[in-house]
Amino acid sequence: MAKAKPFVKWVGGKGQLIEQLEALLPADFAERENVTYIEPFVGGGAMLFYMLQTYPNIKSAVINDINPDLTLCYQVVRDNPTELIKSLNAIQSDYYALRTEEERKMFFLQQRERFNSKSLDKIDNTTLFFFLNRTCFNGLYRVNKAGKFNVPFGKYTTPTICDPATINADSRLLQKVDIMTGDFEQTFAKIEGNTFLIDQAQDIIFRQDCSEDTYEDFYKRLSATNKIIESEFNNTYPKLEK
Repeated sequence: MAKAKPFVKWVGGKGQLIEQLEALLPADFAERENVTYIEPFVGGGAMLFYMLQTYPNIKSAVINDINPDLTLCYQVVRDNPTELIKSLNAIQSDYYALRTEEERKMFFLQQRERFNSKSLDKIDNTTLFFFLNRTCFNGLYRVNKAGKFNVPFGKYTTPTICDPATINADSRLLQKVDIMTGDFEQTFAKIEGNTFLIDQAQDIIFRQDCSEDTYEDFYKRLSATNKIIESEFNNTYPKLEK
């Protein structure tokens, strides 16, 4: 059976630093019972999929991202894998049938325009998110001031647009995941009992656009909830304690 892994390429993803992050977990993490795992800034989900497969004591998870198209992808992969695979296979076949780079570029631009129309149902929107992610330049996600996806064509001939094994493996794992969209602060309400929250500190490591001010704001807003949480990622700001 295929292992779950990120279903999209994501700049700033945590995949290459999982070993370093895991070393920062509490020493007794694997022995803790009924853990809730929270990622307020999920991105491509490399750490999420690793944690859920490595630690069976994680009984539920909460993920959040400010990008609604990305969180819709997680929802569709979780709830509608069969329909998504069928749709992805269709667009992959159409793309592979194109003979020249110019034809592929024109097809890409047409699909990008459809995606930017924001008039698609959830299956089509997610299909085009996958398609653009696999065929745009370097798998970037970038929008202009109007919120339109504007990454150029990547000149790939036969990229893997549909990966049924990964989608099905991810779907099974995501059944115990609550998917949220918006400000990271909304995830704080999910902190109760034995909860482990992957905080903004790890994003300081991975994301160039994440400033120390953002990090400090994260802790101030978390502190204001009076929740108790462990943070092992950075010594600049102290752990919140009882």
